[in-house]
Amino acid sequence: MNSIPERKAASPAHLGWRLTAAVYDFLPLLALWFLASGIALAITGGALDVHRLGYKLLVQIFVLGASAAYFIVSWMRGGQTVGMKPWRLRVVGEDGESIGFRRALLRFVVAVASLAVLGLGFLWCLVDREKRSWHDIAAGTLLVRLDKNP
Repeated sequence: MNSIPERKAASPAHLGWRLTAAVYDFLPLLALWFLASGIALAITGGALDVHRLGYKLLVQIFVLGASAAYFIVSWMRGGQTVGMKPWRLRVVGEDGESIGFRRALLRFVVAVASLAVLGLGFLWCLVDREKRSWHDIAAGTLLVRLDKNP
């Protein structure tokens, strides 16, 4: 695994960097969630009532879809979300290359599942030798922190 080209100038990112990036990513996500909710409101002709199951599911599907699009597109195009850029974090495949749609989608789905079990999948990076979370292991990816001067 030492032959990974991208990792020559990078090291595995620890939980602290992941959480810091997540805080930064919350702002663009919040904007996307407002947009997704606005689209759901427009589709229902302003009759959106989140106390009714059908409408609630509609909003949840739109919000989840917006979140998925944000992360998947970001990871495929440069390996970085808005929150990852200032901290020099990048998602790469185990081979050091950028990841494609299937890996990014799998990474997102497993990350959501990791959150659903109280974040255990994210905490896994505390015990993994290469600081991988469940979604990294499942998708064959690594979250690395790039050196300042690669």
